[in-house]
Amino acid sequence: MELYKSIDSITSREDLARFISLLRIDLQNNKAQWENHTLERYLEAIEAWVIDMNGYYQNREEPMPEQPSWKTVADVLYASSMYE
Repeated sequence: MELYKSIDSITSREDLARFISLLRIDLQNNKAQWENHTLERYLEAIEAWVIDMNGYYQNREEPMPEQPSWKTVADVLYASSMYE
C-alpha cells in the first residue's frame, strides 16, 4: 500500500474524505493485501489499534496526540487495515 505516503498531508476534513475514498478503492482492488478485509475484523482492529496507539507514536519518536487531528483519524484507519 502506498496510501501511507498521503497521510502526512492530511490537514482538513476534505483531505480525510479523499483519503477514505482512496482507502476504500484500495480495499476493492487489493483485498488480499488487507489483514482486516471484513467490517467486523476492521472494526476490531480499529478498537485494538486505538488502545495500543501510544506504541505507534513511540516507535515513530513522535508524541501521542493529546487532541486527535484529521491526520490522526487517517493514521487509525490506515493502520487498522493491517493491524493484527
